[in-house]
Amino acid sequence: MPDDRLYPLAVGFLGAGQMATALVGGWTKAGLLDAARSRAADPFTEARSRFEKTTGVATVNGNREVAAACDVLILAVKPQVLPVVLAELRPALHAGHLVISIAAGVTLQALADGLGSTVRLVRVMPNTPCLVGASATGYSPGVTATPNDVELVGKLFGAVGKAYRVSEPQLDAVTGLSGSGPAYVYAFIEALADGGVRCGLPRDVAQSLAAQTVLGAAKMVLETGQHPAALKDAVASPGGTTIAGLQVLERAAFRSAAIDAVEAATKRAQELGKKHS
Repeated sequence: MPDDRLYPLAVGFLGAGQMATALVGGWTKAGLLDAARSRAADPFTEARSRFEKTTGVATVNGNREVAAACDVLILAVKPQVLPVVLAELRPALHAGHLVISIAAGVTLQALADGLGSTVRLVRVMPNTPCLVGASATGYSPGVTATPNDVELVGKLFGAVGKAYRVSEPQLDAVTGLSGSGPAYVYAFIEALADGGVRCGLPRDVAQSLAAQTVLGAAKMVLETGQHPAALKDAVASPGGTTIAGLQVLERAAFRSAAIDAVEAATKRAQELGKKHS
């Protein structure tokens, strides 16, 4: 059944930090969110003020006021404060509400325990490039979410990057890969830039070249659909500069280290999930 909601939507944000701000910007630009009818709540005056100034979305005193104004609610708070938010929110929810959680490590079961077993829930794991409209997001619906809910979440998070539906256990791997992945890429960009400086390039030029190289390579993977190995082979001509550099990376177990990093982050996400369950 297609999503029959009327757009743009009134969306309520519980938490008015950077991620919520980025989502408002992306969804407004895509024509999915009505800033004038949306609402947000945050315990910090400075955060509310900054959010209002940046997004044009009004902030209110409490979470229940947000729920009263909006049927689509975004839980965008730190996991450690979520139990308090859920307890405050629970009496204000009705059958028309869809609750979307971007709180890292908090399971659908924990959300249902806090809000009630009949609440429609979807758990989402975006990443920080959401701030520039280039998020890589995984999402998993709860058993009470409708097909329309799932379609809506795909549409919302697809508007700020790429979004993929996965099973809830797979969200830990999403966390380890795309959730933590930007930090790995930043470290790689920094290292590439350092290499450029070591070989005589000015710092600003080296950093820009490194970042643009990563951006361009990523676009090649996404837009050509070719396997990264095939694209790598196309750059590495026989006896050339690239294969010499690749040999050094192989000797340093570069690919193995990247795999281990994703695995370590995934295991840590699983540990945190148990903590917040």
